[in-house]
Parts: sequence; C-alpha cells; structure tokens
Amino acid sequence: MVQSKSMSFRALGASGINLSLLGFGAAPIGNLYQPLNDEQAQTAVLSAIRSGIRYFDTAPHYGFGLSETRLGHALKVSGEPVVISSKVGRVLVPTNSTASVRHGFADAPPLEPVFDYTYDGVMRSFEASLTRLQVEQIDILLAHDLGPLTHGADHPEKFREFMDGGFLAMNKLKSEGLVKAIGLGANEWQICDAALKHGDFDGFLLAGRYTLLEQTACETFLPLCARRNASVILGGPFNSGILATGVKAALSGSSKATLYYNYEPASQSIVEQVAQLEVVCEQFAIPLAAAALQFPAAHPQICSVLAGLANHDQVERAVQLMNSEIPAEFWDVLRERNLLHPAALTPG
Repeated sequence: MVQSKSMSFRALGASGINLSLLGFGAAPIGNLYQPLNDEQAQTAVLSAIRSGIRYFDTAPHYGFGLSETRLGHALKVSGEPVVISSKVGRVLVPTNSTASVRHGFADAPPLEPVFDYTYDGVMRSFEASLTRLQVEQIDILLAHDLGPLTHGADHPEKFREFMDGGFLAMNKLKSEGLVKAIGLGANEWQICDAALKHGDFDGFLLAGRYTLLEQTACETFLPLCARRNASVILGGPFNSGILATGVKAALSGSSKATLYYNYEPASQSIVEQVAQLEVVCEQFAIPLAAAALQFPAAHPQICSVLAGLANHDQVERAVQLMNSEIPAEFWDVLRERNLLHPAALTPG
C-alpha cells in the first residue's frame, strides 16, 4: 500500500515538532458513544503506528481519563517515538452518577469533568495527565473548549480566567521543558483568533471549522496564523459524520440513519450541500470521505488532519482515504459550482 501522504510530516509553527499529516484522534478509545475494551483500544493504537501515524491527540475529557490511560499503555507497549497532544481546562472529580452514558462517553470511570481554567486547575490537570499517559512531558498542551459555543454567556469570564491563570501556567510548563508547544483546542476559529490577539501560541486544534462544508477560516484566521507562525491541527474533517457517510442513502430511503452535522441532526441546507458534493464525487469516482480528509491538508497552515479512530479497520480506511488519488480537475469542478470558498486552497 502506498502511504506517502499519511506518512509525510509537517512542522507545528516554530516549535520544532513534526506531526504526521494524518493524526489519530483518541476520543473513540475513551468509549465515545460506544464501549470498547482495553484490548480493542490497544489494537487501534498499534495499528495506527504500523500504518505510519505518529501523532496522537487525547484529553482528560475523553472517557474521563480512559482515553489517556489506554493511549499511554498502548504507547508503552509499542515503544515507538510519537507526538502526543493532550488538554487542560477541565479537572476530573468523583461522581455518584450511575448513568451508562455521560457527556457522550459510555461505561466511563465514575468521574465528572468540571471546567477549570485557573492556574492551579491547569497544573492539577496536567499532572494527572502525565500519570495516566505514563510520560514525563507532553509535546503539545491545548486549552480545551474555550469559546461562546461551549460557555455561552459565561465565555468572557472563562476567557479572562484562562488568560489570567491557565495561560500563565501553560507558559511556565513550556519554559520548564515539560511541554514543547501550547495552544487551544476549540470548536470555533473566532476564539483562536481572539487568543492570538492576547498572547503567543504555537498552534491550535480546530475542530470542524475548515472542511468541505465551511471555509470562512481562510478569510482572516488562517492568514493571521501565517503571520504569527502558528499552525492549525484540523479535527473533525467529516463534520461529525455527514462527510463520511454522505446523504445519498438517506435521501433514497435505503438508510434511516440520522445525518449528523456538528453533533446535531443536519439542516436541509447542509444536506443539499453534501448532495451537490456527492454528485461531483460520483462524476470522478472519488469517495466523498477521501475528498473531505484531503481537502484541509491543502492549506499550508494545516499541519495535521485528525481522524477519530476506534479499531484496525478504521485505521486502514483512513490511511487509504488520505492516500487516494484525486485529480486536480475534481477541485476545479467544485470551485466552478461554488462549492468552495474563492480563497480556499486545494490539493495540488
């Protein structure tokens, strides 16, 4: 199998860290939506390493420590050098809840994630992550889920709490060599843009905001990152699933599965947009998922594209999609049909 694209590497800003273009999103091995056992999680991680993936992203929130614990164990078994990113901004506290699914994670430990962007909260979260991951330092540390989309009216207070506290803690950890790079992991580019106006960051993990379905980040945010030498890791390239499954089966009635976009049922306008993308994909005999995975990587500020992976088959599929050949004419047709932002860059 040709693996040149997935095995290529790009630098994260000026940090000196090189990330594999295809990254492993470790939320699924924290039992996102469905339970896995430890062996299944380990198999997924080891399969990724054998496939050339060398960047793994996790967080305390993913399975309330379960993702970090499983990733740390699997990486110890492998022994291969990899890049790890994890997150701060939540602390895990004991809970009496007996619900089988909480915050989207199934059969997770009896812990509850509580937002805490203070200096002490970030330090406590970081120390706990080191223990779960079985490491002495973490390559990339990201402040998790800042922004109005998550915090609503409380956002200004949370942002001040982070800039006056947690941001200082992250810089201290970086100065001590305990982390190599710092940034934000967010669901909206606007908060990353605002953060750059308040401080220096090596990069950002942006979930779902530069995909085949939305590219406004290329107007001002990505150019700002270029000027500030900050890179972007693109998470959620399938926008919660609709760019992986497409809509043809649902529209034909052969599938009754709910079409999800940004973790919610997709609107009619989004369904129609995906349907137009599928028409062009069929014209060129290209899987929609391949186009979705490769599109973000065309922008020079995108240093890695993360796919959430739960098992060996998903790893193999992601590698195949990233390595699929897509002719330049395909992207030209998307642009001609106004399915891409005029400023969006395309592969090749």
